[in-house]
Amino acid sequence: TQILEIKSNSLHPEKRRCVFGNLPSWLQGTLLRNGPGIFSVGDTTYNHWFDGMALMHSFTFKDGEVIYRSRYLRGDTYKDNMAAKRIVVSEMGTMAYPDPGKNVISRVITFLNHTVPDFTDNCGNNFIRYGKDYYATSETNYIRKVDPVTLETQDKVDYMKYLAVNLVTSHPHYDKDGTAYNMGTSIAEKGKTKYTLFKVPDTTANASPALKNLEVICTVPCRSLLSPSYYHSFGMTDNYFIFIEQPFKLDILKMATAYMRGVNWASCLKFFPEENTLIHLIDRKTGKEVGIKYYTEAMIVYHHVNAFEEDGHVIFDVIAYEDPSLYNMFYLNVLKEQSKTSAMSVPKCKRFALPVQTDKGIDVGDDMVKLQYTTASAVKEKEGKLLCQPEVLCDSVELPRINYDFNGKKYRFVYMTCVAMTAVATKIMKLDIETKERTEWSEENCWPSEPVFIPRPNGEGEDDGVVLTTVINSNPGESGFILVLDAKSFKEVARAYMNAELHMDMHGYFIPMEN
Repeated sequence: TQILEIKSNSLHPEKRRCVFGNLPSWLQGTLLRNGPGIFSVGDTTYNHWFDGMALMHSFTFKDGEVIYRSRYLRGDTYKDNMAAKRIVVSEMGTMAYPDPGKNVISRVITFLNHTVPDFTDNCGNNFIRYGKDYYATSETNYIRKVDPVTLETQDKVDYMKYLAVNLVTSHPHYDKDGTAYNMGTSIAEKGKTKYTLFKVPDTTANASPALKNLEVICTVPCRSLLSPSYYHSFGMTDNYFIFIEQPFKLDILKMATAYMRGVNWASCLKFFPEENTLIHLIDRKTGKEVGIKYYTEAMIVYHHVNAFEEDGHVIFDVIAYEDPSLYNMFYLNVLKEQSKTSAMSVPKCKRFALPVQTDKGIDVGDDMVKLQYTTASAVKEKEGKLLCQPEVLCDSVELPRINYDFNGKKYRFVYMTCVAMTAVATKIMKLDIETKERTEWSEENCWPSEPVFIPRPNGEGEDDGVVLTTVINSNPGESGFILVLDAKSFKEVARAYMNAELHMDMHGYFIPMEN
């Protein structure tokens, strides 16, 4: 565990100030960050960056000071690997095999555990909140409760105890009342493979875990029984959920035999570019899909940006790829090469518009989108299906964040990382969706993380607040820092240098001090 208190008037051992600029007095709370931190155990090494054992970070802002903490997630995966002094728990991109010295019975047990896999609890993707509790999460059926102050690892929680889901997203949505919404995949449960949307009401006043009060909203049957679509997030408006069933599928039968065949589970994910992407629009009140069938061309989406309703349409924005090459860019041997010749599909921020009601007077071939501010279209085809074509808002961007007070509502600004020839961000940016104006921040030899918007209390305007990003700094003699930008101008307000090593991470969650 690393703990470092940073004050505006404090000094490094080298007599350098830790904080440059002035931290806003209203900025009171803790930014949690999560990502991989250990990539080798003994003589064994993970193949993929996503597989590394989770390292949690927290940056607590209080009265012009910053307290930084970091701690490894000490789950079963961490304990088993450390006890064995080698990687013994498999991850998506790294299949772990037993020590050759193990006896035959141990090796048979290991094989059976991989045939019907008991997934890892190495929850290194994000933090989520259910009720009053905070959890480190990945995308398996396991999450780990953590103390958001000390980062101590606490209870291991299995979604399967409350709902039959094998995979669950790490990007839930939250209502104003604290209710959390999420979705997961049930693999061959009672002979059916399906996607399940569920909610967890806020139970701050009651005993944890809030998951005891989980409620299923609806289920969506998988179009391929033993090949469910992979998805990382979904969209939500005041009245609808948006689920993208993309032709990027996990082959369950291949997954069951991956260990025997000597390949990792990631190799069981396959993209089918000849297939369409289905867009499911689900009524939040009834739990049923609307009567219209929407589809678009093959694409891969990891992150939804936002969604909202206007004039009989549901508009949603996503970061989309033409192929699955992004995952391959994060194999450690590729990252180490830092090769600009590596092929990666350019991520594009795309806007889709879905007409919610059909007009019987519309002919086949007509565009049903009637909005003036977007070029997105939804063309009527035979049998009433709508072929949806997006408007490209910008490209070479990832890890989108918004002012969450505008989640599910019409919005104007989004904050993202900029990625060009490599998957590692070299800049962050603010996009004005109305004007298409981009404002960027970058610094030589610096790599910023996902930008997180924090609203000013009682602020005026959607972009009244600050943007926080942690920055890895490779300039000689300089350490990494957390950067505070004014969200309106996107100019630096302050930065706090860490007298500790920062790691590239994935996602974060800000907890206001009053919470």
